[in-house]
Amino acid sequence: MAENDDAPQPSRADAVRGAAVQAFQATAGQAGVTRERAQELADELASAAGKLIGAFDELRPATADEVRALRTEVRDLGARVAALESALKGPSAPAPARTTAKSAAAKRPAAAKKPAPSKPATAHKSGATTAARKPAAPKRPPASS
Repeated sequence: MAENDDAPQPSRADAVRGAAVQAFQATAGQAGVTRERAQELADELASAAGKLIGAFDELRPATADEVRALRTEVRDLGARVAALESALKGPSAPAPARTTAKSAAAKRPAAAKKPAPSKPATAHKSGATTAARKPAAPKRPPASS
C-alpha cells in the first residue's frame, strides 16, 4: 500500500483537463456515426426525389411538339404499311385508298345521322314524365239552373 501513497495526486486542473479530453473523444466517435446516418438519409431523400420527378414526367400531358412528332410518325408508318400491302398484292393491283375518320364521316349521308333524343321541357318533383301520368278528365260546362 505504500506504493499507492508514493504516486503523485493529479491536480484539479489536470483532472478537469482529462475529463474534457475523454468527453471530446466520446463525442467525436458519436459524430462519426451521426455523420454516416445523415449521409444515408440524404441519399434516401435524393432517391425519393428522383422517383418523384420521374413520376411527374410520366403524368404530364404531351406537348404540342410531341403530338406533331407522333402524327408525323403515324403518317410515315401508314405509308410504309401501304407500300408493304401493295408489294404483297403485286404490281397489277391498285394501292388501297387511304381514308381517315374525318373523310369517312363526311361521306355518310345526312339521313344516316340520328337526331339527339328530345328531353321533356319540364320535370316533375316525383321524377315521372308527362307521358307516364294519367290524362286529365275533360272539363264539363257548368251546370245551368
